[in-house]
Amino acid sequence: MPGEMAEFVLRADNLNLVTAAAADPHVRLIARAQAGDRAAFDQLMIRHEQRVVALAWRLLGSPEDARDAAQEAFLRVYKHLHRYDPAQDFNGWLYRIVVNVCRDQQRKRGRQGLSFEAELAAGNVREPVSCDDAEAAALLAQERALIQRALACLSEQERRALVLRDLEGLPTAEVARILGSSPTTVRSQISVARAKIRAFRERWLNAKGKR
Repeated sequence: MPGEMAEFVLRADNLNLVTAAAADPHVRLIARAQAGDRAAFDQLMIRHEQRVVALAWRLLGSPEDARDAAQEAFLRVYKHLHRYDPAQDFNGWLYRIVVNVCRDQQRKRGRQGLSFEAELAAGNVREPVSCDDAEAAALLAQERALIQRALACLSEQERRALVLRDLEGLPTAEVARILGSSPTTVRSQISVARAKIRAFRERWLNAKGKR
């Protein structure tokens, strides 16, 4: 009986892995990458590159810094992929790496006397816009500029929480895990951040209406 039970458990575990692989194509791709398949890792990187760059850009405020952060993040993924547990959510694991890379860049930038707000004032905070319609491109650029200026009024902790929760759409509990914080703290940071964003937007609209 113990042998039959062990065999049953083993079959169930195998079935769970097959089901997970069918539900999430990343499972097999990650497994191949963990086994040393470089082509599989390249596919994994391509699938997540745009999201990683976008997250880094929102946290750092500079497309150049975002691309550097994305490159460093994928280097860390490649180095530590063997430690990834398939039972974990891969996106959450990847987000933690990106957030940590951005933190490191912000510390380095701080030591150099630079800041998100200083880059904003210097006109370095921007995102390339690709749109065939000139008017639509202008409106899109204006909206993105407004978002970045609003994010610049937040502390680094508030900005990380707001970006992950509201812009990336992650649940509060997952944001807390990524940031190494508690859901209560994250909710408080998001509440304060949203209030600051609303106040900034109102000031911006009022100033625009007076022009």
